[in-house]
Amino acid sequence: MTTRRATRHRETAETTIDLDLRVDGSGAASAETGIPFFDHMLAQLGKHGGFDLTIRCVGDLEVDTHHTIEDVGIVLGEALKEALGDKVGVRRFADALVPLDEALVQVALDLSGRPFIAYDLDPVAEWIGTFDPQLAEEFWRAFAFGAGITLHIRSLAGRNGHHVIEASFKAVARALRDAVRIEGTGVPSTKGRL
Repeated sequence: MTTRRATRHRETAETTIDLDLRVDGSGAASAETGIPFFDHMLAQLGKHGGFDLTIRCVGDLEVDTHHTIEDVGIVLGEALKEALGDKVGVRRFADALVPLDEALVQVALDLSGRPFIAYDLDPVAEWIGTFDPQLAEEFWRAFAFGAGITLHIRSLAGRNGHHVIEASFKAVARALRDAVRIEGTGVPSTKGRL
């Protein structure tokens, strides 16, 4: 099997990002974005997705955290799309139901090549450290459109904002882990491509 890996360097007036993604990894993940809770969430994504993931981002945090969070989503999505290539043999569809104490988040996704997001998550908290929970939706939108996937995320329960957001990252990670798994030899589509 070929190595499913992508590296990215993206530089704009707002952010400079270096990212390395190995889909078939061991879950070794680290992130440095200047937003500690976001780094923790990206580490969860790598760990529970089984990806080796390294992300370094220097962003205009003096303006806001929005550019950093959205741009990391774009770059990570593009890297996943590149690493999966023609998607021959992937499982394609997957879902996960992940609890974290009182929080419960459901995710379903499709490596369809058609970007779409349905996001129904009440972040509950106004702020988690220096992380604005409203920006989680912006991250997932940027990621889904960069990767070309259909992504549904919804909260079924939760009162603690940290728990709700973390459960969503873990649920997406577990669903991605299943969706990218090689279980066949063809492209799982009647169209012949994804």
